[in-house]
Amino acid sequence: MGKLFGYPVFDKAGEMILTAYDNEYKEMMMDIRVYRMKGQESRKFYHEGEEMAILLLSGEVIYEWEGKSGAASRKDVFTEGPWCLHVAGRKEVTVTAKKETEILVQCTRNEGVFESRLHGPGDAPWGYSCVGKFGNVAKRRVNTIFDHDICPESNMVLGEVLNDKGNWSGYLPHRHPQPETYFFKFDRPEGFGASFVGDQVFKSVDNSFSAIPGGELHPQAVAPGFQMYTCWMIRHLEGNPWLQTDRCEDGRYVWLHENS
Repeated sequence: MGKLFGYPVFDKAGEMILTAYDNEYKEMMMDIRVYRMKGQESRKFYHEGEEMAILLLSGEVIYEWEGKSGAASRKDVFTEGPWCLHVAGRKEVTVTAKKETEILVQCTRNEGVFESRLHGPGDAPWGYSCVGKFGNVAKRRVNTIFDHDICPESNMVLGEVLNDKGNWSGYLPHRHPQPETYFFKFDRPEGFGASFVGDQVFKSVDNSFSAIPGGELHPQAVAPGFQMYTCWMIRHLEGNPWLQTDRCEDGRYVWLHENS
């Protein structure tokens, strides 16, 4: 088993590598990186045999692809919804920042073809989950930018979670066969939480991430006083895509459904 948690840093070029096909997190089967861009800076992205999703975390950008262009802005992940361009392999994308910007780029191997799509906040609305359950301390807002239902040709899933202060996420503890990566941000620099992966627990802080192997339980929690953002990214397995109905809760805790 590879490493389960990471505390990456940006290099001088503004790139921060989370998972890669050949690093200690290769079991995620995805290449995930975050970029900090200065105003008027442009970056080109092109991958043979890999699909790609470019998620705006904060700032303002112009996406350019296949002779098209689209403008997107996001104050931050806590107050505004997502913009994300999703393209198949062999599609060149240029991202130009209009001011200081952060983007997350998620890739995985996929020789398939599908129509490129720029997803906006209206395509991935936030929905509250677990309100009033488990002592009312597992409240979270969730969106799904794309999954198997939205893009069946894709080999991955992308979505976001906002935890209310002091609340749990992914509760009850659950598992699924597909590997999943969580990327965390907090609304204050000193914010922190707890990331459970199987029988291990790690301190989640701003820009840290969990690399969750298939089959491992993975509930999360955020400390009181802080809001936690999680970008959740799942890699489908061959012949076994992750579906919204695939959540398998730990049988030791299902009694809580009747006692909360």
